[in-house]
Amino acid sequence: MRKFYAVLISAVAALGLAAPVSAQSALNTILDSGVLKVGTTGDWNPMSVRDPATNSYKGFDIDVMTELGKDLGVEVQYVPTDWKTLVNGVVAGNYNITGSASILPARMKVAAFSDIYLEAVMYPFTTKDKVDQFDGWDSINKPEVKVATTLGTSFEPLVKQWFPDAQITVIEAPARGYQEVLSGRADVFVTSNIEGSTLMEKFPVVRVPGTDPRQPSAIAMLMAQDDQIWINYVNTWIALKKRRGFFEDLKAKWKL
Repeated sequence: MRKFYAVLISAVAALGLAAPVSAQSALNTILDSGVLKVGTTGDWNPMSVRDPATNSYKGFDIDVMTELGKDLGVEVQYVPTDWKTLVNGVVAGNYNITGSASILPARMKVAAFSDIYLEAVMYPFTTKDKVDQFDGWDSINKPEVKVATTLGTSFEPLVKQWFPDAQITVIEAPARGYQEVLSGRADVFVTSNIEGSTLMEKFPVVRVPGTDPRQPSAIAMLMAQDDQIWINYVNTWIALKKRRGFFEDLKAKWKL
């Protein structure tokens, strides 16, 4: 364990010399307080799922943050957030880091991303009773088709771009686009292969036939843009965990 920390501290110190850093890094705050604050939405199965009965979380992200907290030697505290305020929360310092999020140019303008450890692609989904109505992406872009999406997610701008002729319904978290489809209020929703595979196991939803994957997306964690010490620590930690097969093991566990 001492060797593990020695490698991280040396790498962080070396990288920190190459870029300006904030006066008080989140790394110092975390170690001094003994608490790592993580912003998570709790609504992205199997990445982060909140159990309302116990207010506890489970998923790929939770396993990642548990491991990060263990290696830091601190407690992990989850701070509830939603997609439309996810970036604002990390910029405002409400939490030190977020769970997984798609790397988007708009988010990059105000916050920093960690190194990539996962990738996703987008597919449209519908319910089994409506699957015969669709054949390919173009079959969705029609005036009579209702497409649901969630405000603040990476899917929202894509849905508006891909289906300008369809009826777009934008809902706010904690509601989700797939729930609108399951209720019958919409016909189609778009999500990643990561969430889609889990939803197909749990609900009567299927991928729209004849649709190739779109918009390959890199997945990473969000941090404050001006905290290079903390960014360097997290990126070095990710690199070490990749070499040890940690992320591959988690992908197998959560069927990603």
